[in-house]
Amino acid sequence: MSAKILDGKWVRDQILAELQPRIERLKTDHRPPGLAVVLVGNDPASEIYVRNKIKTCGQLGIYSEKVAPPDTISTEDLLGIIEGLNQRPEIDGILVQVPLPSQVDKHRVLVGIHPDKDVDGFHPMNIGHLVANSLAARACTPAGIMEMLRRYQIPIAGQKAVVVGRSDIVGKPMALLLLHQHATVTICHSKTANLPEECRRADILVAAMGRAAFITRDFIRPGATVIDVGMNRNPDGKVIGDVDPEAVRELAGAYTPVPGGVGPLTIAMLMSNTVQLAERHLCSA
Repeated sequence: MSAKILDGKWVRDQILAELQPRIERLKTDHRPPGLAVVLVGNDPASEIYVRNKIKTCGQLGIYSEKVAPPDTISTEDLLGIIEGLNQRPEIDGILVQVPLPSQVDKHRVLVGIHPDKDVDGFHPMNIGHLVANSLAARACTPAGIMEMLRRYQIPIAGQKAVVVGRSDIVGKPMALLLLHQHATVTICHSKTANLPEECRRADILVAAMGRAAFITRDFIRPGATVIDVGMNRNPDGKVIGDVDPEAVRELAGAYTPVPGGVGPLTIAMLMSNTVQLAERHLCSA
């Protein structure tokens, strides 16, 4: 039996369609949701990401604003910009695009965003809410993966889940979200002994370490659901995930392709988080 392809565009389109009436209601009752994106410097990949985020806001009727300080900016000046956005009532969410230039203190910048406007869910207070499983914005990529598993009706409770990668953006929040849905979760990383063996135990395997085609057939239990978060470019320019595409097609029960799997979900959940923050701000107004 061939593996089921988990189509991120199908899930994204569902999420965005469901946001539409909520956005219209906010416009009628109050004002459109507002998102500010801070892009420091001219990193080409970051510019593409930001352009796509702004474009999606426009399609949905979300007010968006791009703030583009020079790459020579100091941490203090960037914190000043963020504090200005914190004070503006029409801005519901603030996103600082990473990577930041080396002279900028990334931690201070992320902490500088008010927790109520932290649309990425990276503020320590919101990470605390994630640990406690209380209401707050969740990191967009892991939240999108959870939406995909739910909409494809892939069971999580009682399943063994293995997350390869321990980043603050994907690996750690992914493990916590799976744990909250009653999976038995293992986090693996570069120091894990017998990594293929650990991965082969997984009913749900999430690869998020940024190494092209690192997960080979030795890592995949036949019939497992494999979620590939990786976006790596080969020397020929072709995009490839963290999982060997041939191995996953042959062995998995269900898998996300690269591109077209996890990628489309990240912006969809960014929009969802922005709308959720706007609704909360309206309720507390």
